[in-house]
Amino acid sequence: MSPGLDEAVELLDRALAYTRVSLAAVDQASLDRPTPCAAWNLDQLLDHMADALDAFTEAAGGWVEVRRPAPAETRVGTLQDKACALLGAWTMAAPAAVLVGDLPVEASLLVAAAALEVTVHGWDVAQATGRRTPVPDELARELLPVARAVVSCSDRGVRFAAERPAADSSDAALLLAFLGRDLTGPPARNHANRHT
Repeated sequence: MSPGLDEAVELLDRALAYTRVSLAAVDQASLDRPTPCAAWNLDQLLDHMADALDAFTEAAGGWVEVRRPAPAETRVGTLQDKACALLGAWTMAAPAAVLVGDLPVEASLLVAAAALEVTVHGWDVAQATGRRTPVPDELARELLPVARAVVSCSDRGVRFAAERPAADSSDAALLLAFLGRDLTGPPARNHANRHT
């Protein structure tokens, strides 16, 4: 692997470790809870996370297939298995770029985007379950430039809410505010759009 891809895979590993803690609080009774993504409950967010893990894992092989989500009762175990497969796929993969449609995307940027997706939705899960596990500042510090690279103005209002004022100057608050999360409001229903 290239040094840039090695660094992105290491970032992904830390993002997965963070999110694993958030997922530990999910149970069947919590699946109807609202999340910071206003249009989704926790069950829908877990579906989205499973689909994203599949897509990022398959990207290591150069293609992506759309699949139906796993049943709710097996969702967390399925997500944990997919997270391990994702990390394993990119640990062994060494493509310089992946075709996303007709657009070649640098592999290290794609893996860093996966780390961003995993981390932010891990935070969303933590809010929905009441666990409130904060994003580690060091992880957030490394993800903020990734977020700035992959979230454009055209994504606002479609995939992301508008950037919000940060609740404080911590790296985690800056990252979450950039992605449209409101850390000052109620724990649920504070993200105006469907997904990350």
